[in-house]
Amino acid sequence: MPISGLDTVASGGSGSLGQSKEALGKDDFLFMLITQLKAQDPLNPMDSTEFTAQLAQFSSLEQLNNVNESLGYLMLYQSSINNSQAVSFIGKTVKASGNSIQLTDGVSDNINIDLAEDACKVTVDIYDSDDNLVKTIESENLDAGGQNINWDGTDNEGNQVTDGLYTFEASATDNNGNQVGVSTFLTARITGITFKNGITYLLAGEREIPIGNIIEVSEG
Repeated sequence: MPISGLDTVASGGSGSLGQSKEALGKDDFLFMLITQLKAQDPLNPMDSTEFTAQLAQFSSLEQLNNVNESLGYLMLYQSSINNSQAVSFIGKTVKASGNSIQLTDGVSDNINIDLAEDACKVTVDIYDSDDNLVKTIESENLDAGGQNINWDGTDNEGNQVTDGLYTFEASATDNNGNQVGVSTFLTARITGITFKNGITYLLAGEREIPIGNIIEVSEG
């Protein structure tokens, strides 16, 4: 009596295996193995080597399942730790990678940049929430390293703009007109925390700052 392999049992079985599945779990694998043993000819049993190999496959599947379960618990544990730590940021001032600034009562946050080397000219373009250019600020002869650039809250025509969240882009050149590397940062006082799609965000006014973007934390 010919003995069907596991693949044949899986494709032709009934009952719990009759429903289509994208992947087989350990219970499905064990069910197929038992079905195969029941179907074999007692006078011509399954080759012991093949049976041992299938048991080894089941053992490997069980171990992988346990590893996946452990990793799931570890991720939940790490997430709970991150959420607990995030609470300690409330009331503190952070420096984070980013390019947003808040304008409140006509007063803007500082525009923070970091220059890879000395720059002859630095240009900062400020945009509103609709990506419309609001203001262009040009500065000259800035040293390498961190620099703060002030915005008076007006547009290019000198009109005061409305309060809200704005973004900025910065570029720089040296004495020979070559591009100088520029990194952008933001500083803000944290007022709250929110969680979205498994990511922790620190709230600062209208801004949501991913906790992974934080570079520096200071009191007040």
